[in-house]
Amino acid sequence: MKHLVCLMALIGLGCLQMRAAEDQEVTLRLIETSDVHGCYFPYDFIGRRPVKGSLAQVSSFVNEQRKVHGDNLILMDNGDILQGQPIAYYYNFMDTVSVHVCADILNFMRYDVGNMGNHDVEAGPSVYNRWVKQCDFPVLGANIIEKATGRPYLKPYEVIERDGVKVVVLGMITPAVPSWLPEQLWPGLHFEDMETCAAKWVRTIRETEHPDVLVGLFHAGPEGNRLDNVVENASADVAQKVPGFDVVFMGHDHARHCRKIVNVAGDSVLIVDPANRAGFVSDVTIRVSKKDGKVLRKSVEGTLTNVRDYPADEAFVRKFQPQYQSTIDFVSRKIGRINQTISTKDAYFGPSAFIDLIHQLQLDISGADISFCAPLSFNAEIREGDIYMSDMFNLYKYENMLYVMQLSGQEIKDFLEMSYAIWTNQMKSADDHILLLNEEDKGFGRFKNPSFNFDSAAGIIYTVDVTKPQGEKIRIESMADGTPFSLQKIYKVAVNSYRGNGGGDLLTKGAGIPKSELSKRIVFSTDKDLRYYLMKRIEEVKTLDPKPLNQWRFVPEEWTRPAIERDYQLLFGNKSNLSKIVYIMI
Repeated sequence: MKHLVCLMALIGLGCLQMRAAEDQEVTLRLIETSDVHGCYFPYDFIGRRPVKGSLAQVSSFVNEQRKVHGDNLILMDNGDILQGQPIAYYYNFMDTVSVHVCADILNFMRYDVGNMGNHDVEAGPSVYNRWVKQCDFPVLGANIIEKATGRPYLKPYEVIERDGVKVVVLGMITPAVPSWLPEQLWPGLHFEDMETCAAKWVRTIRETEHPDVLVGLFHAGPEGNRLDNVVENASADVAQKVPGFDVVFMGHDHARHCRKIVNVAGDSVLIVDPANRAGFVSDVTIRVSKKDGKVLRKSVEGTLTNVRDYPADEAFVRKFQPQYQSTIDFVSRKIGRINQTISTKDAYFGPSAFIDLIHQLQLDISGADISFCAPLSFNAEIREGDIYMSDMFNLYKYENMLYVMQLSGQEIKDFLEMSYAIWTNQMKSADDHILLLNEEDKGFGRFKNPSFNFDSAAGIIYTVDVTKPQGEKIRIESMADGTPFSLQKIYKVAVNSYRGNGGGDLLTKGAGIPKSELSKRIVFSTDKDLRYYLMKRIEEVKTLDPKPLNQWRFVPEEWTRPAIERDYQLLFGNKSNLSKIVYIMI
């Protein structure tokens, strides 16, 4: 009897141990940064002032969480990290001998996996190839395909094992890259549709890797708008239509998302996006219970964690102080003077000194007949006095090249018709808005459409009738020198490479030029970014005295003048520059 009791006790203990083994959970913590855009330090090298939101602060948060989760913390970046701040520009194009500061930082923070973003491609192959090679972790891109071989240019997925749990991370980029960037920045490559690519690789991953957790790391937003017959933001579509993902980390659209959706198999999928500039991180906890190699239970919960109030990691700051100082020296270099303060605020209401300065520089650099240009920042400003290298990032936000394209007079008119149609309201009375606005701040702020597509022209004299629909708004009176303008004549037009490659659809949907024909229209292209040539031009002339060229105006003025006052007050809350704007309209 005594032996029987002992035997029963041993059996009971064994059952408890087996049950304990069955119930043992592995907890994984997955943290994502995305669209950091050069915010490595809590410092704005353009405005030369401290800011909140940086990888230095993310590093403090990650260190804190590693004390809890150890190696079960998986750290990921989702692209667009090589552009946005002068420190990224400096190590992209100026100091190309040192280890790229971005690779150095991500290695220091012990990232496990990265992904390619469209602004990383924008830096060009010499930059992104160098960066990828210097990262101690794989940078993914399953749908970036070599045309010659049909194989992915970058590693398609990464396998990460933690405490017996196999995690597979599949990386993809928005396939709309060719809509914005010229082929010389992605030579020999093709960007595959995300849903098609995901379906293929999920099947391969399931058959060869047998993952316990499948993660999507997609540099694309959730909603499936189309650009040039590709879906730009397809992350939610993939999560919903391609079964197997537990969580999809998103990026690209600079909007915070954190929600669960149900896929076609009836399973829940978490989709999450921390937005941009390293102010938030996607913070996901996955709990997995396994027995005999099989998953018994799995839970996925996520949140967006605000890291802006975390202190900068002191070890991070010490290690990268030399790179920080090199960038300070770079942006502090004086390149000229400007005789008055200029701002993009004025650019929405008529000719402005800010935009017309860029127009004039583009015409001077290229020798073109006509220039197209839009405000690339909602409210950029260059103050009267010395111009420093940091100001160039306010004057010109992105690393575009300068193109000269051949366009007919009709195509020029149609281009402007679309630009002003997405820029201005069709006024029905003098009490209407002159600008095409949302009722509240959302999407593109108060603008219904992105202001970086509000192109005006220089080199021609024209009016914009805000009471007319698209197709009837623009009346081109002459060239700027008074010579006739002809709808049938071919003109040389200066544009940035984003626009010249079809970005914003002004050349394709507006001017009606097939996307496949755009490259044939390019008769000149700079080999360096436009900011570089603007800087060189300022160094040559030494002192800028920018003034509006006053080559176009809104009509009818009895409606537009009071509407300008109202909308300026609505957008900017002051009237300090209104006298200048109203003067333009007289």
